[in-house]
Amino acid sequence: MRYDYLDFSTEAARHRDCEEELRLNRRLTSGVYLDVVPLTQDAAGQLHLGPRAAVVDWLVRMRRLPRERMLDRMIRKGRARFDDLRNAIRALCRFYSGCAPIAMTAGEYRERLARSIADNLRDLSTPEFALPVELFEPTCTRLAALLDRESALFGERARTGRIVEGHGDLRPEHICLLREPQIIDCLEFSRDFRILDPADELAFLALECERLGAPGLKRTIFDAYTEFSGDVPPATLVHFYQSHRACMRAKVALWHLKDPALADSPIWPAQARDYLRLAREHLERSRSPRVGPASQEPCNSTIEPPA
Repeated sequence: MRYDYLDFSTEAARHRDCEEELRLNRRLTSGVYLDVVPLTQDAAGQLHLGPRAAVVDWLVRMRRLPRERMLDRMIRKGRARFDDLRNAIRALCRFYSGCAPIAMTAGEYRERLARSIADNLRDLSTPEFALPVELFEPTCTRLAALLDRESALFGERARTGRIVEGHGDLRPEHICLLREPQIIDCLEFSRDFRILDPADELAFLALECERLGAPGLKRTIFDAYTEFSGDVPPATLVHFYQSHRACMRAKVALWHLKDPALADSPIWPAQARDYLRLAREHLERSRSPRVGPASQEPCNSTIEPPA
């Protein structure tokens, strides 16, 4: 595998990436990421785990987590508990507070977001995806306009040291709601993709919960975030992040069509359209008061409140 943003084309590169996966994911887990194991091949062509023959690849060995305790499964089954999710957000806030702020000017942060919006627009416009422009072009244009109009709001996030090296791919299927929450599968292959505002990362998590049918978890997530971090991100900022993330996820969904085996699949275009619908909706809602303990966001979710 070789793309603009990663290179896994050699055994040595994959080894380095496995080591990075181990190092980075141990930041938000305990006893889950065990070690890096060589996959070897003997003279007869048989594959083995461990250093018994010539190394052909590398694997990350993990402790299996209980599937039924993953946040996505618990949302689908209506079994998620308020305190469980709150504990996970508390663990994330401890993690963020221990991250050194990334040195970045207000202008650099705004330019970073502007480049990402432009990249999304370019990739969504790819002719082979045959996506009607009205599904994405107005949204991308309005995101760029909002970024420009509210430049001080975005610049403040950089000026106040809110930009850190975070998880990078915070989705419900990566959060295991045990007594000690385990947050796995960070985006290990690109540090640049991990540099973000925690409010952006949590907005993405709320977006993915919404796709699973639990939009009200956004309120739980940001109430807990404000409680444990003291940060109260304005609703305009959070809705911008959610709209922008939804455009990115639409793009990633459509990338699957580049695989010849998936080129005719209806799944990925449908998923892209779903994300683009959410992108439009969050952009429309970007004028709400704020997202925090006093938020008036609708609380329609499957999570069980505390007794």
